[in-house]
Amino acid sequence: RQVIEMIIKKNIIEYRSHCVVDSKGKIHKAPFPENVKNSVQYGHSLKSHAVYLSMFQLIPYERLQDYFTNQLQIPISTGSLVNFNKQGFDLLETFESMIKKKLAESDVIHVDETGINIDGTRHWLHTTSNDFYTLFYPHSKRGCEALNEIDILPNFKGVAVHDHWQAYYHYNQLKHSLCNAHHIRELNHAAEIKNCVWASVMIDLLLEMKTAKEAALNNTLTDDEIARFKQRYKEILKDGEAETPPPKIDPSKKGKIKKEKERNLLERLQNFEDDVLRFLTNPLVPFTNNLAENDLRMTKVQQKISGCFKNNDGAKTFCRIRSFILTAQKHGVSPADALKQLFEKHTYPDEFFIDQ
Repeated sequence: RQVIEMIIKKNIIEYRSHCVVDSKGKIHKAPFPENVKNSVQYGHSLKSHAVYLSMFQLIPYERLQDYFTNQLQIPISTGSLVNFNKQGFDLLETFESMIKKKLAESDVIHVDETGINIDGTRHWLHTTSNDFYTLFYPHSKRGCEALNEIDILPNFKGVAVHDHWQAYYHYNQLKHSLCNAHHIRELNHAAEIKNCVWASVMIDLLLEMKTAKEAALNNTLTDDEIARFKQRYKEILKDGEAETPPPKIDPSKKGKIKKEKERNLLERLQNFEDDVLRFLTNPLVPFTNNLAENDLRMTKVQQKISGCFKNNDGAKTFCRIRSFILTAQKHGVSPADALKQLFEKHTYPDEFFIDQ
């Protein structure tokens, strides 16, 4: 029988500089280690532990201060905790540049955005990711101004998976793939609330396509299989055209005619057929944009816990360190180990340089 206990204690390492006096009375003093600059200072393991709890476990500063003071008997001010995160932010400047380059050079990326609160004002948290890298970036804008500043999409020539936010279509040099999880949710609404038969049939077809691709060798369907799926897709939309017709034009009314959600969905599936079915023709493209949405999920938890970021610097610090932590996990490196190496060696794990 085994009983597992945990002992948490403070560990203080003391350094002493050896001093000697030569025959001429000159004092020679041995140098302290390069990283020991003050008479008393916090070590790398403590800093990385604090940043881990703050940025990965999303514990607010006041609760962290209480944890260190009462649980570890190490009194730390909230200002010091902020400085630890700021130091991590500064150490990761080259990391952010590196993953921007990696993402811009990849074949497929996922892009998404969600609202965040900075000092009581609505901002947007943008994410760009693939299977190996994640980048978060806060900005006051949602559209092209923010995307240009992030500087990934302007240099990207692969396939961008997204949920049909029109700003992404500003970049003509890349190809697009639309999230079919979004389509299925909208189709479900049309089928269940509006009783649209075509929507129900389209759900079945999209899921059948997904299953067929996953079962195919190397996720690659034959040209004949793709052609048959596309033909069925067009036939369903033709039925939808009859079942969900466009609104009638009233000559007495000016301006844009309002369309029902079901009609907008039908027209999107018609006009962006290649982007909806990109997953069917490209073995590297997934069925959904769930990768980006999963990366964003914990940032929403952070907002629920803390309410908002106090300023833009705090939001940028959170985004850069959070990008580092998620990228570490995608490379099989634990967040704690990645942060420990960052503070000890002032660099990130070698695994991040491996060309996946």
